Amino acid sequence: MSRTIEPEPDPAAGADQEVAGLGARLREQRHRSGLTLEAAAARVGLSPAHLSRLETERRQPSLPVLLGLSRAYATTVAELLGEEPPRRDPVVRGGRLEPGRAGGWSYQRAGAPGRAMQALRVHIPPAVQDAVVRVHPGEEWLYVTEGRLRLALGDTDHLLGPGDAAHFDSLTPHRLAADSAGGAELLFVHTLLQSPLGELCIGPSVPVH
Repeated sequence: MSRTIEPEPDPAAGADQEVAGLGARLREQRHRSGLTLEAAAARVGLSPAHLSRLETERRQPSLPVLLGLSRAYATTVAELLGEEPPRRDPVVRGGRLEPGRAGGWSYQRAGAPGRAMQALRVHIPPAVQDAVVRVHPGEEWLYVTEGRLRLALGDTDHLLGPGDAAHFDSLTPHRLAADSAGGAELLFVHTLLQSPLGELCIGPSVPVH
């Protein structure tokens, strides 16, 4: 029979280290998640009695416990601590497309950073990166605004013109190339938040053979 090991209280913890209202926020987030005290405690490896002490502010949680609770409640440590998230400007102004670091692609961010969905304006010059095939987790959506785009998905090639769109699972091997003399312009949306923006769209990638 397994036993739950309670973390020892930190003797150096003082009143100046306490976070006001933390217990109430922990309790509120647990209720929002629809979890009982017992279920939430089991997810984090605590006893219900220990979690109850955290919610009534008779004990302050350690950082590992806060991380575990944030995951269990599908929130962030910052929100549990009561920190106000920075305000994001919902409007992204147009501008000049800047050359990228690889293959001559140009792109401009067309959405706010830090979101689960990232949006770009992209220009693909003609005859560039024809051999680069990408495979990665996530989804991609693109919409051609100018020129023609050749999209290879798995074993199938698609030729897209202005007004055409494509939406696909990024785990399908895919390749983008312009098929018109002036290149191709497109709006591009992806959901792979954990990778750097440049590497996602125009940076280093491993060819799939």
